[in-house]
Amino acid sequence: MIKIWGRASSSNVQALMWTIGELKLPHQRQDVGFIYGGNDTPDFLAMNPNGTVPVLQDGENVPLWETGAILRYVAAKYADDAFWPKGIEARAEVDKWAEWAKINVALKFTAPIFWRVVRTAPSKQDPHAIKQAISALNGSLAVAEVQLGKQAFLASPELSLADIQFGHLLYRYFDIEIDRTSFPNIEDYYRRLSEREAFQEHVAISYGELRVVD
Repeated sequence: MIKIWGRASSSNVQALMWTIGELKLPHQRQDVGFIYGGNDTPDFLAMNPNGTVPVLQDGENVPLWETGAILRYVAAKYADDAFWPKGIEARAEVDKWAEWAKINVALKFTAPIFWRVVRTAPSKQDPHAIKQAISALNGSLAVAEVQLGKQAFLASPELSLADIQFGHLLYRYFDIEIDRTSFPNIEDYYRRLSEREAFQEHVAISYGELRVVD
C-alpha cells in the first residue's frame, strides 16, 4: 500500500495524486500541512526534515520527499512506457518537458500570480506586480502553445509525466480572476485534460481554504 502525507489543496500533492489516479494505484492519503498541521511533529520530520508535503512511502521502503523525485519513482515503478518511457532518449524528452514545466511555469505562476491573487487579501494586492508576473508567464506559455500545436500532449502523442507537471497548474490558471492572453492550443489541451477522471478527482477541486479575504 502506498501512503501519502499532504493536504489535497497543495498543488504539489495534486500532481502526485493525479499520477496515482491515472495509474489506478491503491493508496492512503492523510491531510497534513497548512491548516491541518502535523508537518512539524517529530514523526513527520523523521520522514522529511524539511517539513514539506508531499511525502510518499511505498510499503516498507524509505519515505520519499520532493515532488519531482516522487513522481519519477512512481512512474518508473508503476507506469507504462508511454507515461514514462524505458528508452533513455524518449525518457529524456519527457523529463525535459517535466523539468521545464516545474521551473518555467510553476515558479512563474504559483507564488508570483496565484499567491498574489488568492493568498493575498484584496486590499493588499499589487495589480502592477500581478500584471508583470502574467507577462513573464506568457513567455513560457507561448513555448507550450507552439509545442501543443505539434502533438496532443506536451512531450509525446500520449499523456506522460510531463503533462502532470504542466497540466496540474492549468486548473488554477484558468479558474482565478486574471487577464489571460489567448493560447488556443493550450485551451484545447486543458479541455481534454479536464475530461480525465483522475484530473477531475484530484486537480479540479476547491482551493477555497487557501483564499485570504479582507
